[in-house]
Amino acid sequence: MVTVQDAWDLLADVPDPELPTVSVVDLGIARDVHYDGDRLVVTITPTYSGCPAMREIEHDVKARLAERFADVEVRTVLSPPWTTDWITDAGRAKLAGSGIAPPGARMLPLLVQGRPEMCPHCGSTAVEELAGFGSTACKALWRCTTCREPFDYVKAH
Repeated sequence: MVTVQDAWDLLADVPDPELPTVSVVDLGIARDVHYDGDRLVVTITPTYSGCPAMREIEHDVKARLAERFADVEVRTVLSPPWTTDWITDAGRAKLAGSGIAPPGARMLPLLVQGRPEMCPHCGSTAVEELAGFGSTACKALWRCTTCREPFDYVKAH
């Protein structure tokens, strides 16, 4: 019998369709994996309640797990709501490495400033917001005033 850890290992290879440099595990979208009898149950939470990628994520999770598991159910839950605190340290590093500014280090919600800590291209802290929404609803478009390069920022929430 394959284990729950085997499922987590497979999920670590399922990319987020909107941020393909990180997996659903890196982003904290994959919340729980357990057996219910012979069925493997995976719980996922969208980054936003209206996230258009959830159908694709559910499909990709099922397809990947079907490689090793005979019976897979994917459950989407909205409570508690996803938070950027669930992004792993590896996920934050992968985002930054691909030119996307990750949200700031884990902080209390009242202390979240909603701005990138630095430019993911040159490391400057001199950044400005260009638009509240970037290529997806969970990102904003920013620009570095030092290197002048635009970049997406995963909005903290």
